[in-house]
Amino acid sequence: MKDIQHLLNNNREWSRKIIAERPDFFKTLSQQQTPRYLWIGCADSRVPSSEIVNLRPGELFVHRNVANVVVHTDLNCLSVIQYAVEALKVKDIIVCGHYGCGGVNAALNGSKLGLIDNWLRHVQDVKQKHADLLSSIAKNDQLDRLCELNVIEQVINVCQTTIVENAWASGQELAVHGWIYGLADGLIRDLHLSITGTAELATVYRKAVAEGAEAQAR
Repeated sequence: MKDIQHLLNNNREWSRKIIAERPDFFKTLSQQQTPRYLWIGCADSRVPSSEIVNLRPGELFVHRNVANVVVHTDLNCLSVIQYAVEALKVKDIIVCGHYGCGGVNAALNGSKLGLIDNWLRHVQDVKQKHADLLSSIAKNDQLDRLCELNVIEQVINVCQTTIVENAWASGQELAVHGWIYGLADGLIRDLHLSITGTAELATVYRKAVAEGAEAQAR
């Protein structure tokens, strides 16, 4: 217990500071949850979702897993999306990956890590789908590009869930976005992938993939 006592101490100090700034913060927060955004990100400890967009507790609903993957059979992720869309009525779903992602790197290089290899099979599928594109760029740039492509594909996966399709069909205001975070500078790059309806999927997807390829060529 002594090894992690400092975490409890940190918590008390954090709570004290919040109360000093906003005395009613926790009382108000405990009575409602009304985030505008759902964040689907990587479990990497270097990518603290709320901090990098400077939001307080209660403002961002979050789901994280290795390599920010959205799988249509993952009931954990789907349950988060459903609750966010149908109960919380979020307006924006953000899929945010990051450069230097260890999971994407393992998929790119075919590393064998054990049980997680089964999960990273989904990222390998992205790699295979874009094999020609990846082989056309310098080896040193392939990891960054696969990190971007993985975000793009996961955005499409979010859009193709029955949850999001039903929301759009009913006229609910909802947009799905693709971002990527730079560990080296702390900045988020917009991958120009914002979708607000099923009819936009193909066009916006092709444009996002093409823009990334053009950027690599430059």
